[in-house]
Amino acid sequence: MPFRFERLAIPDVFLIEAEAFPDERGYFMETFKGSDFQGAGIPWPFVQDNFSHSTRGVLRGLHYQRMPWAQGKLVQVVRGEVFDVAVDMRRGSPSFGQWVGVSLSQDARRLMYVPVGFAHGFQVLSETADVIYKVTQEYAPRADRGIAWNDPTLAIDWPIADPLLSPKDKALPTLNEAENNFIYEGWTP
Repeated sequence: MPFRFERLAIPDVFLIEAEAFPDERGYFMETFKGSDFQGAGIPWPFVQDNFSHSTRGVLRGLHYQRMPWAQGKLVQVVRGEVFDVAVDMRRGSPSFGQWVGVSLSQDARRLMYVPVGFAHGFQVLSETADVIYKVTQEYAPRADRGIAWNDPTLAIDWPIADPLLSPKDKALPTLNEAENNFIYEGWTP
């Protein structure tokens, strides 16, 4: 299997390491294989791919879409490095309001799966970063929501203290003020 799947501190969030096959030309690696991901317990199919190019210090997030348009996300950095974060928004979850964060980079060849019911965001640590991510639902503007990157109840340890934010992201509410219709339905084995 060309992937190693690791459940993070919040067990529904996965860190995925992809195996690379190097030769004198560079390397080849698979970044997604339905049967392997399904075998690890990661739901799919993915229906849309997104691409983001950002400069150092940019923080995008923390974003989510309300049910029934909620998205699971498979995040990968193809150039540069980011600090990638998932926040559990599922009411009734033992980890509600908790976050996990990992460094993703082109060199580490790691991906992160962020399930439905989580807000997602990342901060660029390199000069520039190109991030691609697959999602399980198409973008639905009417369901697009977010929570504040600096919500004191979350206390996310962002690597860069003064991030570059969009006007939209500067105005996001705290977790307790956010429109949230996610309900915890148990841990996914």
